[in-house]
Amino acid sequence: MFSNRLFNVLVPIISVLLGLIAGAIIMLAFGYNPIEGYIALWNGAFGSSYFFGETVRQATPYILTGLSVAFAFRSGLFNIGAEGQVFVGWLAAVWIGSSLDAPMFIHLPLTLIGAALAGAFWGFIPGLLKATKGVHEVIITIMMNYIALHFSNYMIRYVLTDGSDTTDRVLPSASLASEWLLEITSFSRMHWGILIALFAAVVVWFLLEKTTAGYELRSVGYNPHASRYAGMNVKKNIILSMVIAGALAGLGGAMAGLGTFGYMPTHSAFTNLGFDGIAVALLGGNAALGTVIAAFLFGVLKIGALNMPTAAGVPSELVEIVTALIIFFVASSYMIRWILLRFKKEEK
Repeated sequence: MFSNRLFNVLVPIISVLLGLIAGAIIMLAFGYNPIEGYIALWNGAFGSSYFFGETVRQATPYILTGLSVAFAFRSGLFNIGAEGQVFVGWLAAVWIGSSLDAPMFIHLPLTLIGAALAGAFWGFIPGLLKATKGVHEVIITIMMNYIALHFSNYMIRYVLTDGSDTTDRVLPSASLASEWLLEITSFSRMHWGILIALFAAVVVWFLLEKTTAGYELRSVGYNPHASRYAGMNVKKNIILSMVIAGALAGLGGAMAGLGTFGYMPTHSAFTNLGFDGIAVALLGGNAALGTVIAAFLFGVLKIGALNMPTAAGVPSELVEIVTALIIFFVASSYMIRWILLRFKKEEK
């Protein structure tokens, strides 16, 4: 039998391979060459400095939203609200970034803190309702996604501007974009936010694995009743988990506002950054390192797919099918693990 650690490493790798194989079979079934399709996918993600920069740029918010969902998972909570937390974090970052005039060493940290606090507040509400009233966090966070979408649109049109559908651009002192990165990546939209995302992953790993607070959060996630019996404050840890998860997703929104776009437009639909974060966290095994790797995989799939129609004639929708198949096999792996454990018990 595999150890838990080895199992957690092998499962995502096998799931990705099975997803790619299933995707190849689907391509063949529809008359496309899977080898040419995957070569086009690879070249579309890494074939030039521009594509590489875009892949890193796409992965950056995925790291943060994936960490948000994974952190809540480890605490026994399902944060479906990362999408709404992205919206309010994006809005707060652009608001502070475009309205405050200060040196970069003050302005940029303030925008990031503002985005994290906005996301944290959006996570605090479902956390408080869950802890005090027992309201399921999935229901509240789903509803708050829609509130965040329409609230941000209202703020853009009637508070930050006079009826415009986009905010002003953030000032250079609050921007994560870099002329140097633009030059070395052939004017891709890659920005310094990747360093913030990687630093956040290290912080999440350290908090969960090396601190007393992280132990309590994980303990509450495993068994809240036993944790309460052991003297832990379950309500406090539920709220703290959602606050931290919200802050991470809020920073994911800041990556779009301060780096990718430099402003915030109104939206008629969701960005899917938060929803994709659920898949990233699942594929990454709800671990910090696994989430980073999974985020880069999703970045490769999203950006590489853009090259498949032109280079190989394969519809980009097939990449979405491959992504869905990968998640399917990840979910199925838990069924396989359950079956193996049953066999192990029967042998005893």
